[in-house]
Amino acid sequence: MTKPVLYLMICGAGPADHIDRMIKLAHADGWDVWCLATPSAVEHFLDLDALEALTGHVVRTGHQRAGQPPLPKARAVIVAPATYNTINKWAAGIADTYVLTQLAELTGLGVPIVVLPFVNTALAANRVFQRSVAELRESGVTVLFGEGGFVPHPPRTGGQVMDSYPWEAALRAATRSDFGNIGDENMPVKP
Repeated sequence: MTKPVLYLMICGAGPADHIDRMIKLAHADGWDVWCLATPSAVEHFLDLDALEALTGHVVRTGHQRAGQPPLPKARAVIVAPATYNTINKWAAGIADTYVLTQLAELTGLGVPIVVLPFVNTALAANRVFQRSVAELRESGVTVLFGEGGFVPHPPRTGGQVMDSYPWEAALRAATRSDFGNIGDENMPVKP
């Protein structure tokens, strides 16, 4: 029996140092995990060889080259940690990285996508970010932002919330059929 495919889109933020937690949870839940990473995640946070050993697949960081096998069709996508930059660019239709191009395509195809942000309260309070979250939700993307999902932390305290980053919430949302949004769509969250 073939396992369902989960794309795990990894952005450059603190929880990327702990992405193995998400992968192990997904494996335990029966998913075949394929990682796609932004340049910032690759440069600052990820050990690509370790991720390949853990998932059994090469981490995709760029477009498919001639002779390279295509990605298998995903049943669901989790974007975690999703950065301020990626969320805003994606919502604005900017596809200047491989991950953003894939997210634009997958959104257009209607593939279930769950976003688990990692932003501080100052970034979350920015109207541009709030509009981007609303735009993604309007596009059918599940954004786990607010109570029950990711709650922003005060600036310069991100390292203190690594152990409470809600990986499990993202996986639960990816396995649900209703794909409802979690959190208050009218953020900001006060520290």
